[in-house]
Amino acid sequence: MAIICVDAGTTVIKAVGYDATGAETAVARRATTVSRPAPGHAEQDMHAVWDAVADAVREVAAELAPVDPVDPVDFVAVTAQGDGCWLVDRHGDPTGPAILWNDGRAAALIDAWTRSGLAATAFAVNGSSAASGLPHAVLTWLREHEPDRLERSAAMLTCGGWIFSRMTGELVADESDASAPFMDLRARAYSPGLLSAFGLEWAERLLPPIRSCHVAALTSDALGLPLGTPVVMAPYDIVSTALGAGAVLPGQACGILGTTLCTEVMVESPALDGEPTGITIAAPGGYLRAFPTFAGTEVVQWACRLLGLRDPAELGELALLGEPGAGGLAFLPYLSPAGERAPFSDPLARGALLGLSFEHGREQVARAVLEGLTMVIRDCLSATGAPPTELRVCGGGSASAAWLRLIADVTGLPVRRPADAEVGARGAYLVGLAATGGAASVAEAAGRHVRLRAAVEPDPGPHERYDRLFADFLTLRTTEANSWPLLAGMRSRA
Repeated sequence: MAIICVDAGTTVIKAVGYDATGAETAVARRATTVSRPAPGHAEQDMHAVWDAVADAVREVAAELAPVDPVDPVDFVAVTAQGDGCWLVDRHGDPTGPAILWNDGRAAALIDAWTRSGLAATAFAVNGSSAASGLPHAVLTWLREHEPDRLERSAAMLTCGGWIFSRMTGELVADESDASAPFMDLRARAYSPGLLSAFGLEWAERLLPPIRSCHVAALTSDALGLPLGTPVVMAPYDIVSTALGAGAVLPGQACGILGTTLCTEVMVESPALDGEPTGITIAAPGGYLRAFPTFAGTEVVQWACRLLGLRDPAELGELALLGEPGAGGLAFLPYLSPAGERAPFSDPLARGALLGLSFEHGREQVARAVLEGLTMVIRDCLSATGAPPTELRVCGGGSASAAWLRLIADVTGLPVRRPADAEVGARGAYLVGLAATGGAASVAEAAGRHVRLRAAVEPDPGPHERYDRLFADFLTLRTTEANSWPLLAGMRSRA
């Protein structure tokens, strides 16, 4: 028995092989390129993404090749980055580059929808705040600027849907991908009312059928696997990662320290009458209340370049030389050109380093950067409305012991890392077992296959101080938000 799971992130494609016990036995990684051809744009070559997936799977398949050729790979499961707009024609071929989840070209539309109250009205149905990388914004922008591309398009996929279509020939959407922005969450179906509200009735023809934990047969010979091998469409990456971290029951929480900082908690039912912030995603056995930010570990990389550091580990070491509070230095980490979408939505949001003086050095700046990112994690946890008893963390940032210590002290929660190197792929593995009959449910599969490392416990002393600093952080953000429209005007005149 062998299983291969694909986790197609924004910047790295991973293929992971598992043996009969469920242990990771092979991992292949391929870097991918995000292009930014114009201010605010974030795109990928769809064929290049598929080629990277196929290449990674072939490498793992060759490593897993059993001695007995009658013992093939049991199934392939796919999870990938979510949102965005991956348009294909009636033959399933791209009609242009993929427009990604962190694209900001439609920021003005989001601002208008927010100010008019339309975004809040939609939240009461789909449970998701508006963001410029969501399909309703991208499609509206394309109709004005690239109508010919829409005419040539027959279906709007996400990254996972695109990969699944290349593997199986089917144009479908997992219910997690379909959740925002057009789903009626209670019905788990597309809402004609939402399409109408955004003036997108014309786009209904582009929406693929919704499926849940869907299985189809492999029809592509590009993977080095037998045709007919089962292919499982798992939920998109932030959902699969939560599942892979063992957050499968209501109240269990996960924090992804990756390209996005995504703080998320499983819930039994969608809360659609609260503050229109974050997103709510249909997931196996319930819903995931998630707060994926536009800026995560890219902020860490930016800080490394700014301070002349080799890597994030060196940033963490430098930060530890500073005291809690960074000597009165505060950092707002809203560096994405698309603004911010969680735990608040404002396409004009921008970052700031506040309180800077000659008394501050590199260690205070490093500490302020990590503290600012960690304040965002606490802010998102507060917004879930369902405070957990522990936080499971994963993603590239979870390798930083300094950051895990800060997260524990700032949130006041025990912080635990899964033992798996590739947690999103593990989530796809769990879904695949449930979808193909290898487990009674995802939760049952998680109980057998998810293992956690020892917890990083919060220190009561620093936590008490961070309680006060968190309140200060929120006050500073509110004050700085008054300057964001002015700064936007300055950018437009530059």
